[in-house]
Amino acid sequence: MQQEQLHQFLTRYFEANDSPLIDSSPYHLTAQLSIDMDKRLMNRPFYWHYLEKTGGIPQPMQMTLVTDPEKAPNDLKGEAIHFGAPRLHQIFQSTRELGGFLHLYENVPTTGQRSVPLHPWLCINAKISYQCDRKKDVFLSLGLNLIHGQIVQSFFPKLESTSFSYKTPDYCFTLSPLITPQSGFIRLEKMIETYARNEGSEWAEQANRRWQEDLHLLEQFYEHVDDKPESYEVEKASLRGLYEPRIVIDVVNGGLFYLHQQVFAP
Repeated sequence: MQQEQLHQFLTRYFEANDSPLIDSSPYHLTAQLSIDMDKRLMNRPFYWHYLEKTGGIPQPMQMTLVTDPEKAPNDLKGEAIHFGAPRLHQIFQSTRELGGFLHLYENVPTTGQRSVPLHPWLCINAKISYQCDRKKDVFLSLGLNLIHGQIVQSFFPKLESTSFSYKTPDYCFTLSPLITPQSGFIRLEKMIETYARNEGSEWAEQANRRWQEDLHLLEQFYEHVDDKPESYEVEKASLRGLYEPRIVIDVVNGGLFYLHQQVFAP
């Protein structure tokens, strides 16, 4: 499911940044990058500098990302992407730079005979990183109805087929939130923290065991040295930095979505 959510996120990402998909399957996608996306993702500063100096015709590159390598054919040329991959981290970073908070309105078909209410939903997409000498990333997408307080998991993927605009559509009106976005953000933040705590401690306990094993080896190496050298303290601190379990929560982006649907099924 995580890889499916990642595929959906990448689809939205490229479409929202003027980089249409020219090929797609459940296990990969290929986007024709815009000039801006090429500059942000493809690391070709000399090419763009030369082009700007000479006035040449820009040729943005295409990017193929494989979201499910196990199902992809062997001859598919592309870059495998997963949570924790440097490329995904780069995309998350560009999302922050491009604007981490959206404000959109659902395009609702109307007859003009009556006005249609749009309900405010606050969405937060977050990444939870469980870090030690190993790393595991979990991606969460949560939506909160700012009127009655329903919280929906995997919220962003549920908007996959929804059409949006940047202004209130004709014959529609927005309902005023009873929960402020600031208060809503705190609610979702607490839910993310609860999810992180409920992951279990086995991964941290295993990291601590590996830490103690390597620390024991270090102590054995210096056991006959009465006055420990500086290198001992450096190596000990290095082991602590490597193995010490920690959880890092990173809010990737979010948005305020006005939707015709006021409740999502569990």
